[in-house]
Amino acid sequence: MSHINIAQVDLNLLKTFEALHDESSASRAALRLGVTQSAISAGLRRLRELYADQLFVRTGRGLAPTTRANQLKPVISEALDRCRQSLAMINPQSPNYQGRSVVLGLSDDFEIAYGRRLIDSVAQRLPKLRVIFRQTHSQIVADALLDRSLDLAITAGGFAERRLSRQVLGEGDYRCLVDPDSLAPGQQRIDLTEFVAREHVLVSSGGFIGITDEGLAAHGLSRQVCASTSHFAALAFLLKGSTAVATIPGHAAEAIARLTGLRVLACPLALPRYPVELGWRTQAQLDPLLLKVREAIEACFI
Repeated sequence: MSHINIAQVDLNLLKTFEALHDESSASRAALRLGVTQSAISAGLRRLRELYADQLFVRTGRGLAPTTRANQLKPVISEALDRCRQSLAMINPQSPNYQGRSVVLGLSDDFEIAYGRRLIDSVAQRLPKLRVIFRQTHSQIVADALLDRSLDLAITAGGFAERRLSRQVLGEGDYRCLVDPDSLAPGQQRIDLTEFVAREHVLVSSGGFIGITDEGLAAHGLSRQVCASTSHFAALAFLLKGSTAVATIPGHAAEAIARLTGLRVLACPLALPRYPVELGWRTQAQLDPLLLKVREAIEACFI
């Protein structure tokens, strides 16, 4: 199809596209939009004609987007978000954000430690808004914000790109997490010798080297990593019943310990503190919804 005039296009098809991309299922997209599955299937046929691409292909796990669909998604979602913002301008004091969502990027240490508080803080300021937590980290967060797969992100840095804005929410440190049964009666700390002697569980997106290895290397020391994982949430299961230690951000250590019975100990190795930052696309900083979400996030870190 060539020389398409927007006057010839049913803009409801963009809502169908967004729902299909988000839900990866025609039946779930239909449920989300309150229409029949046959209406979604008909809409997908028209979308395929419109964009001259399959857009979504059936797999064993539902509908998977094509490369073209992934390229279109941020553009279409941003256009729909602008429409939603325009409707919100009719009644800017409306307390109901039903049907709207914000995508917040963060690693699961922040999700574990602050997730519940973030949900409550956002709900207080923007009732019915859905918060979508999406995993990210400082090495990939800039690209994720710029390609609009994230609206906002909380990480330990990664926002140096000139099209991004950032603010410091706080400062983090590192602590050790162990099974208390691996400690002697009344033991409240481990020294550097015991720290090195124990096996370690590493949490890392790469799975090989962490900040602890760098700190030990400065003292001419090394450690034995018995396992690595990319998820902080796995630590309760990996440490329980062992003598292993995990050195992780203090906020996550405290949150995990509260729910699992693991013990938080001071790290015997001097490791640098780090900034906890909130980042967003500079051009989106005047969006009233995102301003309120930023306010909700800031309140959780005071």
